Amino acid sequence: MTIAASIFLSCLLSQSSIAPFAPGETPVSGDTVAPEMEGVDITERLGDTIPLSTVLMGDDGREITLGQILSAGKPIMLHMGYYKCPMLCTLVLNEGFRALAKVDLSLGKDFELVSISVNPNESSELAHAKKQGYLAEYSRAGSDDGVRFLTALKTADGAGAPATIANAVGFHYKALPSGEYSHPAMLAMIAADGRIVRYLYGVKFDPQTMRMAIVEAGEGKIGTPLDRFILWCHQYDPSSQGYVLIAFRVMQIGGAVTVVVLAAGLIVLFRRGARTARLAPDRSQSMNPRAA
Repeated sequence: MTIAASIFLSCLLSQSSIAPFAPGETPVSGDTVAPEMEGVDITERLGDTIPLSTVLMGDDGREITLGQILSAGKPIMLHMGYYKCPMLCTLVLNEGFRALAKVDLSLGKDFELVSISVNPNESSELAHAKKQGYLAEYSRAGSDDGVRFLTALKTADGAGAPATIANAVGFHYKALPSGEYSHPAMLAMIAADGRIVRYLYGVKFDPQTMRMAIVEAGEGKIGTPLDRFILWCHQYDPSSQGYVLIAFRVMQIGGAVTVVVLAAGLIVLFRRGARTARLAPDRSQSMNPRAA
């Protein structure tokens, strides 16, 4: 009874700590959109599988595919952008790593972060420098192998690899005449089998929401049993960009707790009744001397 009640309370109390972060400021269609932002948006492809065999260049100068990264059996947090981005990409990564620093799940141990540059002209040396800066800020042992900053191969057939992945994720960006890129702000959670599980939007991320997304992408392999139970109690709400409590499941838990409490009460009453019935003959004999 105590365990059931504590789980029920944990599910309820968790709602207060899982605050939705600000919705993504992706452009909307209409005449108010600036020309350089036309077509820049996110098309959610939840449940689709990203192209695992697409070859990219790692920040160590070696070729690698997303399939090789996912072969470790850990989900990945995918960032799309470019490393010389003057503002938005830096904001997304900065705030992403700051939120992850407050999450007890660790890069390298529990999941991986993969950043892919959509600019085919950026080098693996630049990617490596960018990665090292964020690793220094994150500052957790063993995280080096869990953070990958990838670029396109400098070949005719390799230059389009980031665009292929971006299209599969629904990340619509636009190259500008200045050499910069217009793009949305997004992180995508990818399960170990390559399926897109969740999108996180904006440049400010709530650590609890981010943690829930990682646990969800881990599909039962990450976090504690209580984490998975709390996730079962919640559902991602696109309108609030966060996890919200599901009333029906709370009712199910409440009903289960009620049944357990009633069953425990009946068991106690039954045992007391049986003990009373067992002791009744002894008491009647002691009160009636002639019976002896």
